[in-house]
Amino acid sequence: MSIIYERTNGLTKTSTHYCPGCTHGLVHKLVGECLVELGVLGEAIGVAPVGCGVMAYNYFNCDMQQSAHGRAPAVATGIKRVLPDKVVFTYQGDGDLASIGTNEIIHAAHRGEKITTIFVNNAIYGMTGGQMAPTTLIGQRTTTSKSGRTVEHSGSPIRVSEMLATLDGARFIERVAVNNPVNVRRAKRAIKRAFETQLAGEGFAMVEVLSSCPTNWGMEPLDALKWLKENMIPYYPLGNLRNWGV
Repeated sequence: MSIIYERTNGLTKTSTHYCPGCTHGLVHKLVGECLVELGVLGEAIGVAPVGCGVMAYNYFNCDMQQSAHGRAPAVATGIKRVLPDKVVFTYQGDGDLASIGTNEIIHAAHRGEKITTIFVNNAIYGMTGGQMAPTTLIGQRTTTSKSGRTVEHSGSPIRVSEMLATLDGARFIERVAVNNPVNVRRAKRAIKRAFETQLAGEGFAMVEVLSSCPTNWGMEPLDALKWLKENMIPYYPLGNLRNWGV
């Protein structure tokens, strides 16, 4: 009997700690599959964030390094410069990357560091209790915006991909989603392309993945995916913003 589908060797067999309906695990799977298919799993070094993905080192079947909150791009920069032949990536959420780590990600992209960043955007702080993040949408209720985020109080949500795409050192920037099978396949292609950018020595690459957080959104998993489609994608349009090969 032929094997149609099997667990990727890019992930360990550790049981997940993520909440039911969370799409972090799906993004992990896509990253693991890309590392295997590109033949670089043995040369990969991942940098784990602080946040829901803090225990990414338990899941990716490659060398991993833990970083302080928001500092994954700086840690990855050091690793890549010391070990330039390795495939170095960061895995970060929006609270880690777009809040405390804003400075780090901007300057890593500006310098054209030859690393790959997987940026999971679920528009909220997940692990710490559901607070408002820089990516929280206008009107979205969180534990720190009980009546919904307003422009007057908190400004507009930051579109990180559009911001980084203006920097010359950023060579591949794409926003994807994992809310349905079609978008999952597109997400995998973008993640693979981001790693290929690093392998080609071109510079900084990032894939922003729109993700759901049913627990902190206060929704059932299927309702959360629908909310993502109807609310997040209109504000954070999917597509490629920078591609060195075009």
